[in-house]
Amino acid sequence: EIGRAMTSALRGSSLIPHPSSLVRWIVAVCIALSSAIGVAQEYPSRPIRLISGSPGSTSDFAARFIAQKLTERWGQQVVVDNRPGAGGIIGTEIAAAAVPDGYTLTVGHIGTHAAAQFLFKKLAYDPIKDFAPISLMTNSGIALAVHPSVPVKDLKEFVAYAKAKAGGINYGSAGGGTSSQLSGELFNQMTGAKLVHIPYKGAGFALTALVSGETQAAFLSTTTIAVQARAGKVRPLAVLSAKRFSASPEIPSAVEAGFPGLDSSVWFGLFAPAKTPKAIVTKINQEVVAALQLPEARAALLAQGAESVPTTPEEFDRFLKSEIAKWGKVIKAAGIQAN
Repeated sequence: EIGRAMTSALRGSSLIPHPSSLVRWIVAVCIALSSAIGVAQEYPSRPIRLISGSPGSTSDFAARFIAQKLTERWGQQVVVDNRPGAGGIIGTEIAAAAVPDGYTLTVGHIGTHAAAQFLFKKLAYDPIKDFAPISLMTNSGIALAVHPSVPVKDLKEFVAYAKAKAGGINYGSAGGGTSSQLSGELFNQMTGAKLVHIPYKGAGFALTALVSGETQAAFLSTTTIAVQARAGKVRPLAVLSAKRFSASPEIPSAVEAGFPGLDSSVWFGLFAPAKTPKAIVTKINQEVVAALQLPEARAALLAQGAESVPTTPEEFDRFLKSEIAKWGKVIKAAGIQAN
């Protein structure tokens, strides 16, 4: 019936050589659609690997949160595979080369999907061509935190202290090209301070260095520093934004401290390898969005200093392209290179 209706509607078109050809084409399309639907209905039928960055990092938190929710909803284990190093690029390379069947997913961020292509001459993946965006997951503010031994109480005092400190002040980051390094370099440009960048193999390692006093400052997400800040082991001075971050309202914004334009945040999104069947991408997206919209999920994320920001794959794709354009300009203007 579908074939006859479409044949009648399109009869006479130069694109359709013969009605019988159209019928055969429709049958083929229906078979393909049926196969795709079947694949999505059967998925997942075995454990799924979710690649993230270093243990204790914001990437790891986001990965473990969504892995737990998907495991609960599917009754199929979602296993987090931590791959620290190079600001998450090592794990991203593994994900890009994985079989596109929905059983390998990865958490990406500014460093892996917006900045890396401008920082590395040879990158083993293309952030657009080699991945299928599924959904944004979380967004956290970037905070400037210091070790308790640093004798300052706010951002203005810190800037003055940094400028006067002989030999400068070291700041730790989650690695070259990550949002924490980009935030630090932006901070130097905006304030005239000369903080010295010390890259680590992930946010968790950078936080450990700050807590131990190995570094005096760090630009890390509000999620990463939340527990240690509450314990008094690090002192957040400001969140780099125009207004206070809703998940950490106790931390003043950079604008409040008198530094307009000092604006940066860290987002995390879920990706699959390119060519993963669209039906599977859609199914994963629906489950992720449903999980992130739960009141208890939003509350749990806020308690960890993060906001829930689920999107459609198309919305995420547009957002990713805008981030690439934004940070590409910043990196080129600053002459930032990967360490």
